[in-house]
Amino acid sequence: MPLPLRVRLLLAALAISATAASCGASAQQNDPTPERLAASGIHHAPRADSGFENDDGPLVRGSFLKWRWNRLIHGLPPPPANGYAFPVDHPDVGWISANRSENAMTWIGHASTLLQIGGVNILTDPVFSGRASPVAFAGPKRRMPPALTPDQLPHIDVVLISHNHYDHLDTASVQALNAQPGGPPVFLVPLGIKDWLANKGITNAQELDWGDQTRAAGLDIWFVPATHWSARSLADRNETLWGGWVVKTPAGARHPYAVYFAGDTGYSDDFKRIGAAFGCFDLALIPIGGYEPRWFMGPPHVDPQQAVQIFEDVHAKKAIGIHWGTFELTDEPLDEPPQKLAEAARAANLPDDAFTVLRHGQTILLDAPAQTASDKSSHPPAKTSGNTAAAKMAATRGACTR
Repeated sequence: MPLPLRVRLLLAALAISATAASCGASAQQNDPTPERLAASGIHHAPRADSGFENDDGPLVRGSFLKWRWNRLIHGLPPPPANGYAFPVDHPDVGWISANRSENAMTWIGHASTLLQIGGVNILTDPVFSGRASPVAFAGPKRRMPPALTPDQLPHIDVVLISHNHYDHLDTASVQALNAQPGGPPVFLVPLGIKDWLANKGITNAQELDWGDQTRAAGLDIWFVPATHWSARSLADRNETLWGGWVVKTPAGARHPYAVYFAGDTGYSDDFKRIGAAFGCFDLALIPIGGYEPRWFMGPPHVDPQQAVQIFEDVHAKKAIGIHWGTFELTDEPLDEPPQKLAEAARAANLPDDAFTVLRHGQTILLDAPAQTASDKSSHPPAKTSGNTAAAKMAATRGACTR
């Protein structure tokens, strides 16, 4: 027997409300158990005789020689319109070193960020060297110096490594961190990289598979899937794993906070799985550069439009675009990714400050998006979109608590 019209309308309204509040409601759930991760589709990485594989199958591989030849004859990438004169902030090193109370982020460059969460200092993919290369005299040259040097960093508690490509894992940088005064940080790495670190004299490391969880410096941390590949030579393709990281303050924390660091990735259903498993993130660090030409770079690297889709898939409250403006690795101009990101964010009706980029060296206070560490009181409230749907989305995203 059909339900009365009034009951059907009530059920429809409840369904719409549940959908609109999915970010906030999901965020109220407890940390995912192994069973919940598995139910969401997150499991240990598949492996074949040829090495680790992506969840959605092998990457489509274009011709490297064709790409390099086209790059040579067309003079790619073109220089950025700013002539490599990117805006630069000079971080307040004293404030950063003393900070153990404010949740903050400083963009060092490329995928290297300093996260200060719950009094814990975390570095993502630290690369301070002048080239992303196995040698110092050749390979992609750094166009913007790191905004912080190892000597300027506070004592680092945790280092997160997404994979072993040279623009994400640098020998000199991890060795410098291992030698920091006060003792080495904990290095959390994908499967296969712990032995590589040991060969460099770094033993305070733990390696994880997709879906694995650990606790480091009082934070709960998971290693989650990405769609990419690994290699540091012609003979070791996919022998080590790749992925992203989820960092959460522990249950019952006075100021709960959840961060997703996507590392380096192409687009796939991995992000819907991560969103289903974890519910919501206060902050997502998502790559936006390294995407041209699409026929070659598309499988392992998202473009800005796909980055916005990741933002939606993982139910992030706010995102910062990384993996741009530092090394010329692909064919787009170095200053193009933020422009394309702004276009994609507008097309998706996101609030103006929902998914943005930082200046090199910029520090932001994560609990007060409109403020920086150098001025914590005088900034006006963050500008929001006049679009009603976008404003409702921002309000819903604001409920990312545990």
